[in-house]
Amino acid sequence: MTETTARFTEADCSLADFAALVDQVTELVDYPYASAVEKNVLVYDAAAVRKAIAHHTGRLAVEAELVRALTAGPGVVAFSGAFPDTAVLDRATEAFEEIIAAEKEAGGGRNDHFAKAGANDRIWNALEKLAVRDPDTFVDYYGNDILALVSSAWLGPGYQLTSQVNVVRPGGKAQDPHRDYHLGFLTNETAARFPAHVHLLSPVLTLQGAVAHSDMPIESGPTMYLPYSHAYGPGYLAWRLPEFREFFASRYVQLPLAKGDGVFFNPALFHGAGTNVSADVQRMANLLQVSSAFGRAMETIDRAKVSRAIYPVLAARRAAGVAADTLANALACAAEGYPFPTNLDLDSNVDGLTPLSQAQLVQGALDEGWSRERLAAELTAYDRLRRTDEI
Repeated sequence: MTETTARFTEADCSLADFAALVDQVTELVDYPYASAVEKNVLVYDAAAVRKAIAHHTGRLAVEAELVRALTAGPGVVAFSGAFPDTAVLDRATEAFEEIIAAEKEAGGGRNDHFAKAGANDRIWNALEKLAVRDPDTFVDYYGNDILALVSSAWLGPGYQLTSQVNVVRPGGKAQDPHRDYHLGFLTNETAARFPAHVHLLSPVLTLQGAVAHSDMPIESGPTMYLPYSHAYGPGYLAWRLPEFREFFASRYVQLPLAKGDGVFFNPALFHGAGTNVSADVQRMANLLQVSSAFGRAMETIDRAKVSRAIYPVLAARRAAGVAADTLANALACAAEGYPFPTNLDLDSNVDGLTPLSQAQLVQGALDEGWSRERLAAELTAYDRLRRTDEI
């Protein structure tokens, strides 16, 4: 990014520049705590790492190396034996399978933003559901030291964890390559409205991870990665472009995983689930997303209350011919303009990967001339979609 670049555009996306980044080679000598480099990905022996972090100075050194691996390095690290007690994994797997069966019995297929309906099984908010169904297993599972190590190394203290369990059956098709939350969930048109420095900031607000709940040979379609692709500045606009997808298809790597292994990666890394071409492997992973403590406002505000209060004024000003931009500016300060966090079991995506935001709902009410009473009812229904009362 040059000093004069205020916004990235699709015109800034250069496949030659991108290729030069991903042509880098990961050298094991540069990462003394890693045990191997496989397909340009750093692999750590979790048992050895546990010994290294037993003392404070060792932990700081390992954390620094992990941050370097996720920024200047390949952007993805794997831990063999991250969850060494497979009995705990099996208990969690049993609970997840019970949740999947109960949700199917209760309402058929749940909405899945990332795959064709019926192509896999997905548990949204698996974290909360596991805690409610089996709190003993929750504590034993999430007491994991490797998960805490990588999360605190990347995000510092106070991080928040969410998880979604994904089961891909034989025949399940690969995802398109993509980047992840936050900007990776937005359309190119919307992402391009964010300043370039926000594109560079977004990856340090979250950490992506996955825990293998089954052995994952290559034929089962473990995640496809493109090491070093996270370092490409306009990548949130590039990943949808055909030439970048074709390049990904020719250069991605996959790592086989054993039950209990873990993988963590920079959310800006180009990646996607692979095709399960096996005859009988039901590939189960607990997909983890760890969020920075700093991704929140200072005060708690009931923005539905604020929206209800100002709606008659917005409607009156609109009728009086006040400029639409002025009203939009006021609405941006009143309503929640971002659709997350939400209950992804209930709150379906609209025209992309994100559900409707509260601000979009209020703007639609203005455009369609809703009454104050109708808006109040719709805001109540909107809030209900975002709660987890039924879990």
